[in-house]
Amino acid sequence: MVMEDEKIISLYWDRDERAITESAFKYGRYCHSIASNILKSESDAEECVNDTWLRAWNAMPPHRPSVLSVFLGKITRNLSIDRYKSLHRQKRGGGQIDLVLDEISEIVSGRDNPEEMAMREELQADINRFLSSLPKEKKYMFILRYWYADSIADIAGQVGMSENNVTVSLSRIRGKLRKYLADRGYAI
Repeated sequence: MVMEDEKIISLYWDRDERAITESAFKYGRYCHSIASNILKSESDAEECVNDTWLRAWNAMPPHRPSVLSVFLGKITRNLSIDRYKSLHRQKRGGGQIDLVLDEISEIVSGRDNPEEMAMREELQADINRFLSSLPKEKKYMFILRYWYADSIADIAGQVGMSENNVTVSLSRIRGKLRKYLADRGYAI
């Protein structure tokens, strides 16, 4: 039987190692999918997923996530992107993550200076507000591309559009997001 998220979180807080087993059972495939889309390597994806459980263990307490799946997915995504960058430091091109990062970097900088770190939460809230204003299909395409790093071909298959239409739609969404953020005072 699948354990409820609150019980899994309580296991982390109680420092009970079953938290890792239950997390892996409930969210292992989900996290592996995120890592695989970014890394395109089963062994690297598996390593990132295993690191996810350790990172979650170290984060709880003091952090108590409101949505466990999002919390674990974000950890996996960040670990996978870091691993990807480490593995491809000298090589650019070829992978979906390079394309995804290039596409979105026009809008959101990856720099980590103190001012940007202070604005991160507000930026996340503004991006979430923007996404919630999109039609469901557009929001779905955006999330598939820029959160899960799905290929244009995979997205086209999932939404029943041509690859060209998906590419154009994503470009328009990025343009609207750029304008939306610029109107709110972000340096684009």
